[in-house]
Amino acid sequence: MHRAKLAVAALALAATAGSVTSAAAFGTTADQKVDGVIVVSGNTCTWTNASTSANPPSALTVDRAGINKPGGNLACDGGITATLNNNPAFTFDDAGATARTDLIDITGQQSFISCRYKATGITWDRDGTTRKYVNRAFTATKTSGSFLCPGSVTTAAGGASMLFH
Repeated sequence: MHRAKLAVAALALAATAGSVTSAAAFGTTADQKVDGVIVVSGNTCTWTNASTSANPPSALTVDRAGINKPGGNLACDGGITATLNNNPAFTFDDAGATARTDLIDITGQQSFISCRYKATGITWDRDGTTRKYVNRAFTATKTSGSFLCPGSVTTAAGGASMLFH
């Protein structure tokens, strides 16, 4: 049970980003921020107002310091903590209504068990004319951690979303 919950927390952070506030439409002023939420197997991880290096559709990175505590407000339920280990880069294809993430490197911890996972090449589909994006299915692979950690964890399509504002 704990192993599954920890993997879920790591996956939740890997999926990153979601809509906590209403999505910004094209043409509106953006403040170079992103909110995140994901629910996987009953566990939820969220944050608000992480800084980005630019506004979509320009290529950008998300600053992990604005997600991870103490500077950010990342919180997961179920007694799990999570940490983003990199500053994910996003590219946008407005004509194709998609975004891509190069790499997400995360660590989840519950009690004394720690699991680190990486996911690459994640594709997100834009929701209409907003800056909300919903994930396509992807798998994060374990790169280190306890033998109790699953070798990989998968997020189903629509299991996460991100909102740039």
